[in-house]
Amino acid sequence: MYEPCSMTEKNEWAVILAGGDGSRLLSLTHKIFGDDRPKQFCPIINKNTLLEETRRRVEIALPAAKTMFVLTRKHAQYFNDALTGVPARNLVIQPKNAGTTPAILYSLLRLKTIDPSARVAFFPSDHYFADDRAFMSAVQIAFTAARQDRALVTLLGIKPHGPDEEYGWIEPEQRSSVIGNSAIFRVRRFWEKPSKAFAHDLMARGCLWNSFVMVGTVSAFLSMIRNASVELYTKFEAVRSAINAADEVKAIDRVYREIRDSNFSREVLQARPMDLAVLPVHDSKWSDLGTVRRVNSTLSNLRSRSFSGGIGIAAVGESAGGLL
Repeated sequence: MYEPCSMTEKNEWAVILAGGDGSRLLSLTHKIFGDDRPKQFCPIINKNTLLEETRRRVEIALPAAKTMFVLTRKHAQYFNDALTGVPARNLVIQPKNAGTTPAILYSLLRLKTIDPSARVAFFPSDHYFADDRAFMSAVQIAFTAARQDRALVTLLGIKPHGPDEEYGWIEPEQRSSVIGNSAIFRVRRFWEKPSKAFAHDLMARGCLWNSFVMVGTVSAFLSMIRNASVELYTKFEAVRSAINAADEVKAIDRVYREIRDSNFSREVLQARPMDLAVLPVHDSKWSDLGTVRRVNSTLSNLRSRSFSGGIGIAAVGESAGGLL
């Protein structure tokens, strides 16, 4: 059972991105389970799967009825039981994984048919936060930013706790605005996988890790995608009338047969920094559990109590059976 959410605006939604294949972690998940299930459907950190942990985190601030899930059809054996009871309109099931841009665009068009004036937060399903409540408080600040400027998309940038070479980095502008007690900055540019030496320099310049959690209105996201990826947007726009209708599956299958894979960070965010702001998050240690190294590092930090809050130390690694 998930904890009830706090007060939220009626048109604030969450979208949990759970359609990836988890290829970089397949060696670990296969070792644990004997099959190739993606990491989001595995209890990597404790007895709950990463998808369950993401749902629990999101529902601190946003209601289950307004949480959508982007999934991939071939993973149905892993998500059907986990998402029993979720309304069909909240399940955005792709015919295949074609990267994050189609996943996000499809979910936005589905949401637009349900709540055209919606504000939405996107959440990857493979992250760990030491303090879920602190992080969701930051998400609520980003929703406030979306209410104040409907054309702006706000990324949550994590204050780095090391010069990590594998993360994407956000360089903020120097000037900021204030929402409540929090500063929010326009985005200057992105840096992907810098060298160790350059990562040290980025830290010194006040750059932030890109958590890929982002908040904005449906219209702001759609405008950003349309400007960055006209061809992809046009293909989805051509079948928009079929979404949430009887022929949706057939229409979407046709679109996915025609499109190429597309990475949202590279092909949309990096192309449109002028549409973006970043909200620094200082109060919650974070890890993108994208590689075996990061999983091992997170588990090690938990065992040594380097990370505060979050899950109970005794539960860590139970499902892995000491295989890490």
